[in-house]
Amino acid sequence: MNNIITLSATQIAQEIKSGKVSAREVVDAHIDRIEAVNSRINAVVIPLFEDARKAAEAADTAQRRGDPLGPLHGVPITIKEQFLVKGTATTFGLPNQKNHRAAEDGPLVKRLREAGAIILGKTNVSQLLIYIEADNPVYGRTNNPWNLERTCGGSSGGEAAIIAAGGSPLGLGGDLGGSIREPAHFCGIHGLKPTSWRLTNFDTRSDVFAGGQEVIVPQPGPMARSVADLNLMLDVLAAPGGERIDPSTPPVSWRNPADVSVNALRIAVYTDDGYFKASPAIRRVVDEAADALRATGAQVEAWTPPNVSQAVRLFFSIFTSDAVTSLRRALGPDKAVPQISGILQSSGMPRPMRKLVAALMQSSGQERLASVLRAVGARSAEDFWKLVDERNQYRLRFIQSLDAGRFDAILCPPTSLPAVLHGSTADLLDFDSYARLYNVLGMPAGVVAAGRVREGEESDRQPSKNAAEQTALRVEKGSAGLPVGVQVVARHWREDVALAVMSALEKYFRTQPGYPSQPSL
Repeated sequence: MNNIITLSATQIAQEIKSGKVSAREVVDAHIDRIEAVNSRINAVVIPLFEDARKAAEAADTAQRRGDPLGPLHGVPITIKEQFLVKGTATTFGLPNQKNHRAAEDGPLVKRLREAGAIILGKTNVSQLLIYIEADNPVYGRTNNPWNLERTCGGSSGGEAAIIAAGGSPLGLGGDLGGSIREPAHFCGIHGLKPTSWRLTNFDTRSDVFAGGQEVIVPQPGPMARSVADLNLMLDVLAAPGGERIDPSTPPVSWRNPADVSVNALRIAVYTDDGYFKASPAIRRVVDEAADALRATGAQVEAWTPPNVSQAVRLFFSIFTSDAVTSLRRALGPDKAVPQISGILQSSGMPRPMRKLVAALMQSSGQERLASVLRAVGARSAEDFWKLVDERNQYRLRFIQSLDAGRFDAILCPPTSLPAVLHGSTADLLDFDSYARLYNVLGMPAGVVAAGRVREGEESDRQPSKNAAEQTALRVEKGSAGLPVGVQVVARHWREDVALAVMSALEKYFRTQPGYPSQPSL
């Protein structure tokens, strides 16, 4: 069993196909691991173990008959609670939705099943999927397997936690503002957010979450302990014909990362976005990644992204342009958790009151909260269209900056901090500028596990009156041993470039001391 749960999804598929191990043995090993660790991390919140065992028996029968086997035949996977799996709840952490049951699998889940994947269960999320913790009134709190006093991230936090803990080799997450990449970074695994519109959102209930919001587009994507496994899942999810399921999905061919010559790439790198300072360990692994790629022959040059503060403002402004009315409607009679109660309250304030409160915050040294407060809130249709046009113009300037340097990809921090303390995101509304930037731009972005925070490099942040900076300093203290990752970004529709660079970095970092292998739970 211990050997099985250390295998990648790619290895599991090969072992089952060859007959060296049965699907039932693989499924049982992962169920045993989930049952061993879940009481401490609370990652799998909807277990589907009996269904998984039956599916494994059927998979073994098909293998013995010599039936054609899909690329994921017999591979156990987990699915974020956000997605529609027949007969299961999709609540988004809302008690008023606890009786929901999906009538059918969503189209992406169907593709995974048709490829042979076996679903072990569904994993925990943040309430309404909008903050970087997996904690809600329906399922409770998920803990980081590296340190139970820390969050695993969100909203795909349960997925990251169970993969890191060895209970699942591969999972389906979703990313609106860093929700795949930050949990991957916090938990020491890999994840990829595809280009906006690459994959359909029909697996998510639009009646509850982000229905009609098509400027900053949530994207489903894979999470795993192996970069090769990310491509394995995306090969299935991004297969031809997506436009027949969802006409919003353009028929852009999926490219093989193996065809990318990393040594021929020009790569931009930055460790400071000029908005929120990243912790020392995160800056270190980004620099190490740059050096590793230079050693392969790639040209890696320092670069500064244009005006990240504008992108952060655009994210908050666009997402709250309806005064979060849709989120309030979904919340219904339920109480908002502390992590989002402030943003819900401030987004609904009349504009004159918001301006006054923002001015008071600014004068008291709370520049970050004041900036967010000025950005959020209701807008007319005309003002919303102006925001969309501003986003489009910003995206053009960003691409022009890449063009000027002839860059194919970008290396940078995934976010500014390692895994944060439970509840602390209430004061860290904008600490994830490194991730949200690429949701605003719609570019493919992944995180590759790189290392861990070393003793003596926890923080070089100066004391501040600013609440966000104070919280960031508190998060950094005691962070030694936590995983850290590197974010890899590619141009639109070039996920193959991102995955090729991530694969090269995984190969390098796995040989380095402190690589975040499976935590000891």
